Formats: sequence, C-alpha cells, structure tokens
Amino acid sequence: MVEPGQPTLNAIAEHFGSELIAADGTLRRRALRERIFSHPEEKAWLNALLHPLIQQETQRQFQQATSPYVLWVVPLLVENRLYQKANRVLVVDVTPETQLIRTMQRDDVTREHVEHILAAQATREARLAVADDVIDNNGAPDAIASDVARLHASYLKLASQFVSQEKP
Repeated sequence: MVEPGQPTLNAIAEHFGSELIAADGTLRRRALRERIFSHPEEKAWLNALLHPLIQQETQRQFQQATSPYVLWVVPLLVENRLYQKANRVLVVDVTPETQLIRTMQRDDVTREHVEHILAAQATREARLAVADDVIDNNGAPDAIASDVARLHASYLKLASQFVSQEKP
C-alpha cells in the first residue's frame, strides 16, 4: 500500500514532504511515526487516508482466503473497535515492562518515546477485556509453541463447525 510508485505513498509524500521518502523510494516509517505522534492532526489525516484502503485490502484478502480460518493481525483492534468484526479475538500479551523493553530494542528508540506511543493506544486491560483467547508471550519464543498448537486445534474445530452451520 505504501510501496514505491503506489498512489498512497505519493499522497503521503505530497502531504508530508519528500523528506519522508528514502533515497530508494521507500517510506521512512520511523520519521513518519515520529511526526504523526507529535501532531495529532497529521495522524488524523493519515488515518483518514489509510484506514479505508486497509479495510478494502482486508476484505479482498478475506475473500481470497482458502485456509480453514484466518488470523487477522490488527494493531489498533480495540481503538478502532474492529474486534466487533471478528469471530474470536486472540491477544498475544506481555507485561508492560516487557513491551517497553522489546519495543525499545526493536525500534532503537528511548523509553520515553515508547511510553508516548503506548499512551496513545488502548491499555493492556482494554485489550484483554475483548479477548476470547490469550497467549502469554513474556518468555522465550519457543515457550508459546504449545499454546499456539492448542489454539490452532481449537480454531480448526471451530472453523469446521462454522462451515457446517453455513451449509443448507
């Protein structure tokens, strides 16, 4: 959606300026993120541009899916009330401190920067309140394998029941 040459990227560059475009033509996501989090009106403009396009692309991918079930990864599920469109909600949960540390390491940003971003998002409690299923991701990556396998089996069963209900 924001790849070089795409109309959406061109609109972003036109609105925010060419300094948000790297030499290779890609979006400088970090620079954009910093800009929109310090200017709420810019964030609103970007959301108004992207959200309808994201919804269209999501629907297209749902319609093309051939798997028994679809995992819909949505960063702002609670904030945009998109959980209402899902059959089930799975939250991959970590403690606030783990979330801070991992985000700082992944994005190479300060604690204050991460805290500012997290303050604009739904709380952990709000995410957990809409969850049907929760995976605790505070440990090592391989520690969640059994939870993933258990939920996969459960989702396959639920999907087969859903398909059975749809048949005349």
